Amino acid sequence: MNYEELYDEANGEVAVGNLEQATTLYRQSVELNPGFIDGWQSLAMAYIKTNRPKEAVEAAKMAAHLDPNTQVTWTTLSLAYNKDGNIEKAEMAGAKAKVISWGGKVAQDGEHFPLAEL
Repeated sequence: MNYEELYDEANGEVAVGNLEQATTLYRQSVELNPGFIDGWQSLAMAYIKTNRPKEAVEAAKMAAHLDPNTQVTWTTLSLAYNKDGNIEKAEMAGAKAKVISWGGKVAQDGEHFPLAEL
């Protein structure tokens, strides 16, 4: 199965409420394609929903690193940090989401946001 098929299957598992299986499939999809932003984003949300905040933070950081000028990646990172109890970083990620919602950018076009700064 390729990464897109794994991702589609994971989405089906989410639809029927099987979050553990979905998490496994999302993880497999990003292992096959580490640059798959939607996979990282969905994996982060699955980790949030299955109460694994540290893993959610790491997955959300990858999504924000790969796609730094998309509001949803920063919103997810904010949610993950909040779930992990890191309110300061949650607020910082939320502020980046707000800047993007206003039409701003947090990184130059084609530039990845450094993971160390997330």
